Amino acid sequence: MKHVLMVEDDPHNAVVFHKILERRAGCRVTISEDAAEILRAVRSGEVDLVMMDISLGNTSLDGRPLNGVELCRMIKTDPATAHVPVVIATAHAMRGDSERLLADSKADGYVAKPIVDHAAFAAQIRKHLEEAA
Repeated sequence: MKHVLMVEDDPHNAVVFHKILERRAGCRVTISEDAAEILRAVRSGEVDLVMMDISLGNTSLDGRPLNGVELCRMIKTDPATAHVPVVIATAHAMRGDSERLLADSKADGYVAKPIVDHAAFAAQIRKHLEEAA
């Protein structure tokens, strides 16, 4: 079973994503906001994909606040973790934001919240997992 690490600071969104990823995509899901724990898990090889919220109100590393773009960029620019797909998610998207956020974060995919089409979202995650395998 593929392991998805969900980086989300909103408990309601975390529950929704967890249920969709588990039930529709057949994934094991772990939720965390702790940057050190997230980086350790990705570096350990135990994570197959990261779902990354952009707005992280409770995430920091070495006392410095981090948002999802910065954390994603850290994962994608580290040769030891660059192969792990990261899909960013945000509820604050305007026209053109997806392209800018993908470029800035170096993420592999983008999802606008709220998730309306659960099946399409699950298919997108499965596609990223298959491409990374």
